[in-house]
Amino acid sequence: MVLIFGTDEAGRGPVIGPLVMVGFVIEEKDIPKLEELGVKDSKLLTPKNRDEIAKKLLKFKHEIKIVEPSEIDFAVKGNDGLNLNWLEARKTAELINEMNPDKAIIDCPSTNPKAYSSYIRDYLHNKEIELICEHKADVKYLVAGAASIIAKTVREEEVAKIEKKVGQSIGSGYPSNKVCQQFIEENWDKYPEIFRKSWATYKKILLKQGQKSLGNY
Repeated sequence: MVLIFGTDEAGRGPVIGPLVMVGFVIEEKDIPKLEELGVKDSKLLTPKNRDEIAKKLLKFKHEIKIVEPSEIDFAVKGNDGLNLNWLEARKTAELINEMNPDKAIIDCPSTNPKAYSSYIRDYLHNKEIELICEHKADVKYLVAGAASIIAKTVREEEVAKIEKKVGQSIGSGYPSNKVCQQFIEENWDKYPEIFRKSWATYKKILLKQGQKSLGNY
């Protein structure tokens, strides 16, 4: 029995809400089943199709990591020798250690897949595992595509939870989204735990609010 692991994330760029990382494991001989289910990169699926496929994929072995904004900010600020890529790499290593596959396929966010792969291996219990670390692995490999579908679905669920909590739409959560920008302007100090404060979008609004306060004196 050869266990193949795939990983991907959703929510790397948003200024609101968590990053979701997923590890997905399947026996090598069963990979054709993923094709039968319609698995492909989550960005190539309609939300309805994605959610339907995700329900079926959740029956397979998988692990989900929700990385909250505070942990992302800690990494982006350079604490503990981290940045966003290294944080993602460490979380990937945790997933591999927990799931103990024979081979791991990783969707690489770094411009240097070789260095990224080497960094992950430093944190692995099994140093001999075969690692395939490539850009767009979620398009090329079905196991990474399966992980991307679950990650995207869970990220959408996390956004829905935030919207239920705040009682309004946050848009996509991405900095370029107008609804998101307006939400931050109006709520930047009300829900500190949902914002990535290291993001330029949040910093700009904070600076603007500070200037407004000074202008009132």
